[in-house]
Amino acid sequence: MNGETKLSVVILAKNEEKDIVDCIESLDFANEIVIIDDNSTDRTQELIKSYYKDSPRIKIYKRELNGDFSDQRNFGLSKTANDWVLFIDADERVSSVLGKEIVYRLADLVNNKGFFIKRQDYFFGKKIKYGELFNKKFLRLGNKSAGKWKGTVHEEWIINGKTDTLKNPIEHFSHQSLNEYLEKLDYYTTLRAKELSKEGIKAGVFSILIYTLGKFFYNYILKLGFLDGVRGLIISIFMSMHSFLVRSKLWKMQN
Repeated sequence: MNGETKLSVVILAKNEEKDIVDCIESLDFANEIVIIDDNSTDRTQELIKSYYKDSPRIKIYKRELNGDFSDQRNFGLSKTANDWVLFIDADERVSSVLGKEIVYRLADLVNNKGFFIKRQDYFFGKKIKYGELFNKKFLRLGNKSAGKWKGTVHEEWIINGKTDTLKNPIEHFSHQSLNEYLEKLDYYTTLRAKELSKEGIKAGVFSILIYTLGKFFYNYILKLGFLDGVRGLIISIFMSMHSFLVRSKLWKMQN
């Protein structure tokens, strides 16, 4: 990476043998890559060590997630050597165009403390152009002294200071099979239900119905998910299932 501003990248990983090498390969512009591995039981660590055993810029830390994504991300933040940090998940890729844009923006920061980055989702190998997922943006690039991650799940990086939005998106290749999606759906909805329970939020028949039906209507109709064809329908149903399971599990915890 050129210029005075050096960049660290943090990757959270667990059983990512299908994605981890491609993810790392898309980060050739970074000065340092910090991987926080949640005790993977597949070949994730073996592949990293095999492909990058001689690379001084790659560091691996084993640490249990313990159901708290913000704590894991903040741990990763604490292990970086540079002031500016980019967070990428193992199933995401940074295109060469986005990589060049990041380098360019870090060379001329002005007063910015962080940058939002849009995410382009792919579902069953095809780009998603509508629905809630399209053009969603997340604060993923920031000065590590300007803030911390907050929230157990659906976590956010809260930056104190001026932020901007980058033009080019991160490419996201999550949930490339129904089984994989359903496994993650069960896991994430449990964490979210626990988080809402701690916040004192209640669930009942009305909230379960409203959130479930409302989420489908929002994604499939208001956000034009139907224009993505069968993929749009499946995604809208899954998003609706997410709301249903969160509220149902929350109700069960309270009863």
